[in-house]
Amino acid sequence: MQSKLKMLYQLQLIDNQLDHLEELRGDLPRNVEALASQITALQETITSKKDEQQSTLEKRTKNDEEIERLTENQKKFKAQLYSVRNNKEYDALTKEIDHSDEMIKKLQAENDSLADSSKKLSVEIEDITPQVDELNKELKEKEEDLERIIKSNEKEESKFLDERGKIEPLIRKSDYSTYLRIRKAKKGLAVATVIRSACSGCHKIIPSQKQIEIRKKDHIHYCEYCGRILVSAEFGDGEE
Repeated sequence: MQSKLKMLYQLQLIDNQLDHLEELRGDLPRNVEALASQITALQETITSKKDEQQSTLEKRTKNDEEIERLTENQKKFKAQLYSVRNNKEYDALTKEIDHSDEMIKKLQAENDSLADSSKKLSVEIEDITPQVDELNKELKEKEEDLERIIKSNEKEESKFLDERGKIEPLIRKSDYSTYLRIRKAKKGLAVATVIRSACSGCHKIIPSQKQIEIRKKDHIHYCEYCGRILVSAEFGDGEE
C-alpha cells in the first residue's frame, strides 16, 4: 500500500510539472483553436455562398436556353399566321405567341433577380475574404509563438511524459480513474499532503486520529472537506 500511495504522490508531482509547462503557454492554445474555428466557419460561409452563386449561374443559363427556345417558337408561330386558313387556327397561334411572350418575360424577370442575388453574394464574399486573410495572419503569428514555447520546453516535457509513462501502468486502474476524476474536479491537484496538520489542498485541519492513520500508509484516505487523496508529508519535504 505504501508503494501505491507513493506512486500516486509521484504521479501528482509529475503532473504538477506538466501543468506548469502547460501554463507557460498561457491562452495561446485556446486562442489558436478559437482562431482556427473562426477561419473554418468563415471559409465554410464563403464556400456556401460560392455554391449558391454557381446555382444561380446554372439557373440563369437554363433560363436563357429556355428563353431562346421560346423566342424561336414565337418566330415560327408568327410566320404561320400568314398561312392560317380560319379564325380558329389564328386564335390558337396568337394564344401560343402570347403564352410564349408571358413565359419569356417571367424568365427574364427571374434572371434579373438571380443576377442581383449573385452580385449581392459577390459583395458578401469580398467582405468576408479580407477577414479570413487577417485571421490567418493572426493565427500564423500565434502558432509561431506557441511553437516557440513548446520547443523551448520540449526536452523537459518529454522527460516528464516518459516518467509518467513508467508510473501510470503500475497504478491500479480503479485508483488511476479516481485520481483523474479528482484531478479534473480540483483544478489538477488530486493528491494532497498533510502539512502542519492541514490538507495542503484546502488547508482545512485534519483530525488527529486520521493523521495517525494516514502516517501508517496502509490505506488510501481522502480529505473529508475537499475529497482529495491524502498522503503523509513524509513523501515530500513538508512537516506534519
